[in-house]
Amino acid sequence: MLFFQSIRAVRATVLCVLFVAFFVIGTEESGFAGSKKVVKQKIFGTVEFKGKISKLPKWTRVLAGMKQWKGYFSSKSKASQTSKAGWKLLKKQIASKPEMDRLRAVNKYFNQWPYRLDKQNYGVTDYWATPIEFLSKSGDCEDYAIAKYYALKELGFSKDKMRIVAVRDSIRGIGHAVLVVYLSDDVYVLDNQTVLVLSHAKYKHYVPQYSVNENFRWFHVAPAKKTTYKKPINKK
Repeated sequence: MLFFQSIRAVRATVLCVLFVAFFVIGTEESGFAGSKKVVKQKIFGTVEFKGKISKLPKWTRVLAGMKQWKGYFSSKSKASQTSKAGWKLLKKQIASKPEMDRLRAVNKYFNQWPYRLDKQNYGVTDYWATPIEFLSKSGDCEDYAIAKYYALKELGFSKDKMRIVAVRDSIRGIGHAVLVVYLSDDVYVLDNQTVLVLSHAKYKHYVPQYSVNENFRWFHVAPAKKTTYKKPINKK
């Protein structure tokens, strides 16, 4: 099961954070006189605060292991020949497809791997696997998200438009992780629980705790203690 990075120290300053959040929301939505209004998509309707990824050693271990990344199913990969052939064929089929088609194909492809707890694979309660480790052993929720992250990079998606998000599933009462991708019109969720790729606005039961990409991590706060939200309307 996904391990939530300890945020107790941060919670000690939550009142201050919320004050800043309300200020940010107010200034962003109202804007200053004569300024151009800019609406930024907020993951799952939260306010976010950027920090350093050095605070997440399990993720930095993955990044270090991926420095020599040569792409999925390279000649040095330990994955089966069947898997290599399957990915090569999929890449050829979807490389020139629209972005949403590529998202759906990657989500469906990696969701075929069986779900396995870190305890089964590595003997520990929480372990963030590299894609190579995932291909040989499969994994749990964050491992699916990491595998999809690198697959989409290989298909031309910018790392700046993707994040792995640790959430709290308020229905099941457990930690979970998904990959989110920013497109021009919305933020979309790739989840190992479903082959559907939907807007983050559909996941009202997911409460984000933090998110990461290769450069930063973000701490998330739900304004006014709300966990529901509406998709922003683009005004012309």
